[in-house]
Amino acid sequence: MSIEIISRASRYADQIAVIDPSGEYTYSQILDLATSISEKLLSNKSDLNEECILFMVSPGHKYIATQWGIWMSGGIAVPIALSHPVEEINHIVDDTFTKNIIFDPEFSKILNKIKNQNDIQFINTNQIDTCTLNKKRPQIDESRKAMIIYTSGTTNKPKGVVTTHLNIKAQITTLVKSWQWTSSDHILNVLPLHHVHGIVNAMLCSLWSGATCEFLPDFDPAKIWNKLSNNKTTLFMAVPTMYEKLISFWEDLPSKNQKIITNHISNLRLMVSGSDALLPITLKKWKLITNHTLLERYGMTEIGMALSNPLIGPRIPGFVGIPLPGVHVRICSIDFDSKENPVSLDVEVPPGNEGELQIKGKNVFLEYWNNPEETSRSFSKDGWFRTGDISSIENGIYKILGRASQDIIKTGGEKVSANEIQYVLRTHPEIKECAVVGIKDNKWGEAVSAALVLEKESTLNRTKLRNWAKTKLINYKVPQKILIVESLPRNAMGKIIKPKIKEMFSKKFN
Repeated sequence: MSIEIISRASRYADQIAVIDPSGEYTYSQILDLATSISEKLLSNKSDLNEECILFMVSPGHKYIATQWGIWMSGGIAVPIALSHPVEEINHIVDDTFTKNIIFDPEFSKILNKIKNQNDIQFINTNQIDTCTLNKKRPQIDESRKAMIIYTSGTTNKPKGVVTTHLNIKAQITTLVKSWQWTSSDHILNVLPLHHVHGIVNAMLCSLWSGATCEFLPDFDPAKIWNKLSNNKTTLFMAVPTMYEKLISFWEDLPSKNQKIITNHISNLRLMVSGSDALLPITLKKWKLITNHTLLERYGMTEIGMALSNPLIGPRIPGFVGIPLPGVHVRICSIDFDSKENPVSLDVEVPPGNEGELQIKGKNVFLEYWNNPEETSRSFSKDGWFRTGDISSIENGIYKILGRASQDIIKTGGEKVSANEIQYVLRTHPEIKECAVVGIKDNKWGEAVSAALVLEKESTLNRTKLRNWAKTKLINYKVPQKILIVESLPRNAMGKIIKPKIKEMFSKKFN
């Protein structure tokens, strides 16, 4: 067997690998349970030969052992989001032709609703006997398919992103090097484990390094602040909405409790934000509370992480840094005037110009599962992955302007960034949340439109907002249409689902 992260685990056999709600577990204990799961999966086989194994397991030691047990057996690990409705689980089951699902018993109710029950072997994590057999395991080449993550994308049906063991290794090692992971690190992981942020950045980087990964499956601000200020935690990673909720909770605390947190959080050496744009106001408030500047980085399911602000050195608000080791980056021209979605032209733009960010390297995924057409569309002829994100470079530092398909608004002959407008609107003291989209308009082509969640005592209306916005934005960036709502639709990672925002405008104004 040549899966390096698993072979490395034996170096740290007696060290604590995982802390979860059920207790503490050493690397040796994780490996023993993974071996038992592998025995169960292999049965009379010698190799699963890239068979897809789905698993619905809570964050913790059983999740890791399940993932590693699948890999030991030569299978492809396919995590199911704990929040997936039965329709999405059925889609994954159909797409992967799975014959095995490993699950925690608390998810039996939803799994009982999926179709083709008789064709699937369900393996309960509570009923796996500890096994110490030394059955010969298959030799796993790094080029083998290792994992399929179904994108929790904001458009269309989820696609299965296939990564090899080599891809995952590259995604891990570039972060371990850049963020200087060591075996003395202790990360608090509050991220869902069906996304690269939680799986690779937080969990696998920790385990590769011999560090301790502590799981807190439910997002509880009180518990998180307690853990962050316990003088054990050294790293923390979250998405912007999580940081906003933590800030809000801290602001409601008595000043005595606020000081306790601030005074006891110094042991943390790194806090990272990603998976969505971080607002400057969030960055500023977090700095005031913790004396830490959040490290922004850029990545996606298909590539792991590609860009990062420095561990040591200045971190510029709104920028996502420079290419990580082993990652190649270019910015290419894109045709926004095509009848369908914007079309990549795969020609590098002159310095200083905006364009589509394209990535190449061992970190880049292999393919979309069972979808060769989409795979082909996603790569240039010379092998660069088309991210679909618009980027620019200032003084050698990259900035993400948004998705070409939904965050670049063509209005009155101008192209504007929805993210830029959102940043400005969020500085208004009466706006709690906002999302900006382009809505088809006979006069403007697309009208800049803003959906707002207001603070409780707000008296803000369309006229007041537009008058205020005109003092902050050039006229064509000022929202034409405004919708005040109670909440914004978000996916499991907290990212706003903009197609649903557009649907809300359609229902209101058509």
